[in-house]
Amino acid sequence: MTRDAAPEPEPTVGWDLGGVHVKAALVAGGLVRAVVQAPCPLWRGLPALDRSLAELPDWARGSARHAVTMTGELTDCFEDRTDGVARLSSWAAANLAGRVAIYAGRAGFVAPAEAGGRAADVASANWHATAALVGRHLGQALLVDIGSTTADLIPVVGGRPEAAGYSDAERLETGELVYTGVVRSHLVALSPEAPWRGRRTRLMAETFANTADVYRLTGDLPEGADQQHSPDMKGKSLPESETRLARTIGRDRGEGSAAEWRALAGHFAEAQLRLLHDAAATVLSRPGLGSDAPLVACGAGAFLVARLAARLGRPCLTFTDLVAERIAGEPGWASTCGPAVAVALLGAADFPAA
Repeated sequence: MTRDAAPEPEPTVGWDLGGVHVKAALVAGGLVRAVVQAPCPLWRGLPALDRSLAELPDWARGSARHAVTMTGELTDCFEDRTDGVARLSSWAAANLAGRVAIYAGRAGFVAPAEAGGRAADVASANWHATAALVGRHLGQALLVDIGSTTADLIPVVGGRPEAAGYSDAERLETGELVYTGVVRSHLVALSPEAPWRGRRTRLMAETFANTADVYRLTGDLPEGADQQHSPDMKGKSLPESETRLARTIGRDRGEGSAAEWRALAGHFAEAQLRLLHDAAATVLSRPGLGSDAPLVACGAGAFLVARLAARLGRPCLTFTDLVAERIAGEPGWASTCGPAVAVALLGAADFPAA
């Protein structure tokens, strides 16, 4: 007599609903099978999410258990964060095929209907998902997730996230949230002035260029990381990035050489690294993390984390190294979409019962 094979567990899709991008990760058979990021101008309203969902691969729209985290609740199409959490959760429940659970960080997963009442736990808790997954692999570490717009620096102690702050406001105060990223950040927020031919020049306080231009010129920007329009709505070639960078110091591209524009881009890259170094030094000055605790690099700006670790004299691991045994095939977008991967893996293990 033979027994029927146990049914294959239902796949889990992890979602990170942001104000600029939507990220999704598919976990089936215990492995991450696919990861995707798509632009989503959520500040224009919830229909932007409908359009992004329609353009995602079929698996994102298929029947599954959907584990959802978010940062998009802070966009200005919502009245406040509570309104944003409630409406994004309702959207997920109405538009994702299958059961939906909302990640409430320190409170675990909750039903979409309960999310608005747990907004303080749900709002922008995507960092907690990544840190919680890191803690299942490492007893202590400093997770550094540098994305297109922000950077999270989260201590993991005793296998658990040990952030001193929880909300965006608290983490801005503690240095665990630095509002700087490798694609969308404005250069005037990195440095008020820059070196140019032996002088220090003040910057024009305009959004002429962004960090995507900087890292495009330095050669560091990962392929596909810049999914938004450029500040001047023009192209993303090296000459076009040089043109935008030149404007920040009141000049035209023809007034400098390619080497000079790369050097200017390097100045802004160094200024951003200093901001991150100051934040990391503050977090690491607390008791709890040993001197040998590694940095775990995640996000589109993982290349910056490696430099930060070298500056701090600490080892550096990548998020994809930690979860390599759970990824089928090439990691692809797994680092850039770390919170979506994390909430998918957490959901696959801990999804609430029906």
